[in-house]
Amino acid sequence: MTLIDELRLMTKVARLYYQDGVGQREIAAQLDVSQASVSRLLKRAEQEHIVRFVITPPQGVFAELETGLEQRYGLKEALVVDCGNEDEDLLRNLGSAAAYYIETTVKPDEIIGVSSWSATLLAVVDAMHPQARSLNTHVVQILGGMGNPAAEEHANHLISRLTALVRGQAHFLSAPGVVSSAEALPALLNDAFVSETLHYFDRVTLALMGVGSLSPSRLLASSGNVFSKHELEMLRGHGAVGDLCLRFFNAQGQPVTNSLDQRVISMTLEQLKHVKRSVGVAGGVRKYDAVHGAIVGGWINVLVTDRHTAEKLLKEPVATA
Repeated sequence: MTLIDELRLMTKVARLYYQDGVGQREIAAQLDVSQASVSRLLKRAEQEHIVRFVITPPQGVFAELETGLEQRYGLKEALVVDCGNEDEDLLRNLGSAAAYYIETTVKPDEIIGVSSWSATLLAVVDAMHPQARSLNTHVVQILGGMGNPAAEEHANHLISRLTALVRGQAHFLSAPGVVSSAEALPALLNDAFVSETLHYFDRVTLALMGVGSLSPSRLLASSGNVFSKHELEMLRGHGAVGDLCLRFFNAQGQPVTNSLDQRVISMTLEQLKHVKRSVGVAGGVRKYDAVHGAIVGGWINVLVTDRHTAEKLLKEPVATA
C-alpha cells in the first residue's frame, strides 16, 4: 500500500468513526479489515493530523485559567467562575461551583470540616443537592460558633444543613471562636463536648472554608467572634493579610502568630495543611490578598474563585529563592 492509499484509508476510517459515529467493529466489517487495524489507523490519523481535537469551552467556563492556577500554585484543583455584575451574582456563582465539587467528590467515610462564619459557605449549601445514599460521613464544625444568638443560629444552620445534604452526622463546636482571654481557653478546651469535637480535627479529610480578609464580613462582625479594631491594626502591623478559621497569615503565606492566636478555638493552619482536600471558597477585590496568601502558603489546595481574581493571580511575579 502506498502512502497516499494509507492516508486515504485513514481518512475514511476517521470519517466513519468520528463524523458518522460508526463503531470500530462495524468499520472493520464494512471495510474488510481487522478491528486492530481500525484502532491502529485511528491512532495514525491523529499522528498525521488528519484528526485534530479542539475543545471549545462554553461561555462561563474558564478551563485555561483553572489549569494555569493548578500548575502555577501546585493546587490539586481550581474552579473559576464568572464574576457577575453584583456581589450576589459572585456569591451565587461561587456557591454553585463549590456545591457541585462537593457533590461529585464526597467519598464514603469522609470527615468534612466546615468553618462556621461564612456567607459564601451558606451559598454553597443552598446550592447543593442531597446525596442519594448515606456515605457514613461526619460534618465537623472547625471554628467556634457561639456568639451573638442571631449569628449563632446561622452557624448551626450551616452545619445542620450540610449534614442533612450529605446524610451524615454533625459534630458542633460548642465554644466561641474568639474567647475573652488566653487564660479562659483551657477551661473551654477541656469541656467534654468541645473536646469530643476537637478530636476530629486531625481526622478531617475535606475542609470547606471561606477565606477571610482583615476587614471582617458583616456576618462575622455581627457574630461577636472578632478581634477589636485595635487588635486588627496590630495584626496588620505584623503583616497579616487574611485568615482561615481566624488563623492569620501574611502576603507570603507565613503564619502571623502572636498572643491573639491563643484566644482562638479552631483548626490551626498546620492542621489544615495536612488535610487531603482543603478547599477555600472566595473571590472579589476585597479578598484578593487573602486568597493569594492562602495558596502561596499551601494552606488550601483546592480554590474556588472568580475570573478576575484568577487572572490577577496568574500575573503575579514568580517568586525566586
